[in-house]
Amino acid sequence: MGETSLRKRREDEKSIQSNEPKTTSLQKEVGLVSGICIIVGTIIGSGIFISPKSVLSNTETVGPCLIIWAACGILATLGALCFAELGTMITKSGGEYPYLMEAFGPIPAYLFSWTSLIVMKPSSFAIICLSFSEYVCAPFYSGCKPPVTVVKCLAAAAILFITTVNALSVRLGSYVQNFFTAAKLVIVAIIIISGLVLLAQGNTKNFENSFEGTKVSVGSITLAFYNGLWAYDGWNQLNYITEELRNPFRNLPLAIVIGIPLVTVCYILMNIAYFTVMTPTELLQSQAVAVTFGDRVLYPAAWVVPLFVAFSTIGAANGTCFTAGRLIYVAGREGHMLKVLSYISVRRLTPAPAIIFYGIIATIYIIPGDINSLVNYFSFAAWLFYGMTILGLIVMRFTRKDLERPIKVPIFIPILVTLIAVFLVLAPIISKPAWEYLYCVVFILSGLIFYFLFVYYKFGWAQKISKPVTMYLQMLMEVVPPEKELE
Repeated sequence: MGETSLRKRREDEKSIQSNEPKTTSLQKEVGLVSGICIIVGTIIGSGIFISPKSVLSNTETVGPCLIIWAACGILATLGALCFAELGTMITKSGGEYPYLMEAFGPIPAYLFSWTSLIVMKPSSFAIICLSFSEYVCAPFYSGCKPPVTVVKCLAAAAILFITTVNALSVRLGSYVQNFFTAAKLVIVAIIIISGLVLLAQGNTKNFENSFEGTKVSVGSITLAFYNGLWAYDGWNQLNYITEELRNPFRNLPLAIVIGIPLVTVCYILMNIAYFTVMTPTELLQSQAVAVTFGDRVLYPAAWVVPLFVAFSTIGAANGTCFTAGRLIYVAGREGHMLKVLSYISVRRLTPAPAIIFYGIIATIYIIPGDINSLVNYFSFAAWLFYGMTILGLIVMRFTRKDLERPIKVPIFIPILVTLIAVFLVLAPIISKPAWEYLYCVVFILSGLIFYFLFVYYKFGWAQKISKPVTMYLQMLMEVVPPEKELE
């Protein structure tokens, strides 16, 4: 039976190779291990090295801080399970984009692509690269803050490197991701093992009366969640490359179930390790939490920490670029962005124009460079669309019963995640109104102007502007439309 099925599969592959013309479509080159590496490698990036301060500043004490980290992990896992159902039901790349298109139509999908491509994804890329730059510069400017110009130039260089790698080759980007994921697991293991040893030696003073003096409000809890969830961001990244995933019905949910709980356990243990050597006040005053930990615990080998943290953040940035480029590619393919952004490199079979566009926008976001404001701005917009997407899952349970669902989560999970998303979006606005939230909403809705000009009505003058740009880039970069046959 096994030999028969193997022979049949080989005959099918031979038939495909002989009868089907080679086309410029994205190739299925991401397996289970690479899928887990993309999830773990994208989640464990700069967040765990930035967010401990931000979460603690909103919770004020150790006990609530650790609870927030655990709760964020649970929420990320529940959200990812909902995305596993969506990803195996609608096997298209682009993350939330095809799911919103299927559930609610083109306008919500366009607004998501507009907001993601101009704000959420590039700002996330910029934040990670700024964090990478700060950690690389920290050892050279001991006792003082690195010059802003140096930090921003190094961050821009990191964006250029990662964009080039991912534009050159899918396989090269995947190999780079696997390497940096292995490197970041090394530093995570060093910090966790060091913390457990210190705990065994009796360094538990900072955990005594860990809830004493806690003063929290709805607004502070929400902001703590924002910063904690920022560290978990990436739990949905595999859905952006579904078309390039081998056997997505098996590998997508399996990578999620293995990857995210692993990250959650690591994050909680890393925070415990930080508190074994730093009081809450010292942690809040630290310029770079992991570097301070290394200076106190690993001296004279403290240089290991900033080196491997740099590996960790560059790996997360690579994973973000690898997946976000596919969203731009899919939006261009659907006619929701410039058509040239859906083109594929003839030689490399990568969505090179989309990746380069993404890198340019991310570089622009480095100019303001305020990480905390970028995180809050990013989180508000992100959870607005996360909530809409998971609401779409609930809606399609009733409107699209005909769709095959290899994975079907209990209905209470998407309902719970949707309600939490609504809370995360509304709570900070109600408890502590700020103009930034209004600006964010106005920006999202401003996408409607471009939608009606370029997508819905397709005015002639708009087409005349975009056509020569597309032709010029097509010649310059040697790219062709997707699914075009190669000679």
